Amino acid sequence: MKKLILSIAVFAGVLSASAQTPVGTVVSNFNLTDINGNTQNLFAMLDAGKMVVIDVSATWCGPCWNYHNTGALNTFYAAHGPAGTNDAVVLFVEGDPSTPTTGLSGGANGASASQGDWITGETFPIIDLATSASFTASGLEIPYFPVMYVICPNRTVIQSGVAGAIGTVALLNSYVGTCPAPASNPADVAALAYKGSLVHCEGSYTPMVQIQNNGTSALTSATITVTQGGTTVSTGSYTGSLATYGVATVNCTPIPSFTGGALTVTVTTTGDALATNNAVTANIATALIAVSQYATVNITTDAYGSETTWKIKNSTGTVVSQGGPWTDLTAAGQTVQTPVTVALSASQCYTFEIYDAYGDGICCNYGNGAYSVTDAAANTLVSGSAFGSMEASVFKTGVLGLNEMELMAVNVYPNPAADVVNVSFEANNQDVAVALIDIQGRTIATKNVSNLSGTQVVSFSTENVAKGSYIVSITANGFTSTKNVIVK
Repeated sequence: MKKLILSIAVFAGVLSASAQTPVGTVVSNFNLTDINGNTQNLFAMLDAGKMVVIDVSATWCGPCWNYHNTGALNTFYAAHGPAGTNDAVVLFVEGDPSTPTTGLSGGANGASASQGDWITGETFPIIDLATSASFTASGLEIPYFPVMYVICPNRTVIQSGVAGAIGTVALLNSYVGTCPAPASNPADVAALAYKGSLVHCEGSYTPMVQIQNNGTSALTSATITVTQGGTTVSTGSYTGSLATYGVATVNCTPIPSFTGGALTVTVTTTGDALATNNAVTANIATALIAVSQYATVNITTDAYGSETTWKIKNSTGTVVSQGGPWTDLTAAGQTVQTPVTVALSASQCYTFEIYDAYGDGICCNYGNGAYSVTDAAANTLVSGSAFGSMEASVFKTGVLGLNEMELMAVNVYPNPAADVVNVSFEANNQDVAVALIDIQGRTIATKNVSNLSGTQVVSFSTENVAKGSYIVSITANGFTSTKNVIVK
């Protein structure tokens, strides 16, 4: 169902992919047979020094057919395949195992009709998957159709996304020159990617780097140096045996009392032939600090709310709060879920984690989902929307005085509002007055509630309220909190 909804979204031109295998991933091999009985071995193509372009489509998929009819792959393959410069390979993969091979020629296609003849006029190999696992075991996912991957000889994905967006002839031609040269020297180690956290709360910090052996001989040792402002702040080492294009992640020594900033990580080995691939840089941000120990989790799910969950963990990894899953919609769209306010310990570091069971995040294929964690003053501590299976961010709590803590974490949603305005807040054995006020200061509606404790939600119907800007006022024990809201 997801893939069908996504295809509709692509056709409408509103798709923004997020669940495909990300750029920078080092893939594993696959060995697949094309419709002519020829074996297509990914590593054999890469070891020949060729860039590999893979278009994964489905015979029933309208957007896939639209891309097919642009002729971009044929044009690129003519220039860079065996009849041209012979520096690239194109593979077309029919990625829906439930459809028969006859659908490729425009014939019978099972439950969904084929878009047409996918074979006539094509000169590159065409593969009809019998099982998805035969392809995805390589680490290349099929979250939707048409998804495209561009892979360099060093096994690294350099482009991934919707075929129509990243697979124009001009873009495909531009990718050819971006791949590193195939391994040709006995010793050549590369710093492939920075793997440490990009946000740090407090205390010591551990840099991490992914290294790759780009040499023709096994890499048995390497030295890592981490500098900040030209000063060495951390070191690391690798010992073992990495085959050509093999990768390893190295944890370096912790940096004590780290306060963030730019780090340069350099890896070297004895006889290293190439220095230009030895370093990566990363800018480590420091966690934002809340005004108090109250944090509010705001989640807007896409159509598949049942896939979304979240957790807040303390510095020891213990889950102190969690939420989700929610109900699915019957079509693409989004739902603003009830915010959850959590009372945490003061002046402590916490990690917010959001999960998507399907692996495609909450934006934007099936609705404009998003998430944030805000403090009692409505400051955003962490936020996001497009991610894969999981995303994590850190923040730190603060502490407020007693009077301010009597009524905290006020949240107004949805905002803008159409039919109802919900006001959530934390109370501590209080009498609370909640009011909806227009910008002239006139009270539109009020609600008084007594002896409240814990998370509360008060709702105002806006069915008969004029469109415009309003103020929500909450008063308890002489302390008043206000929030702005728009009625549309």
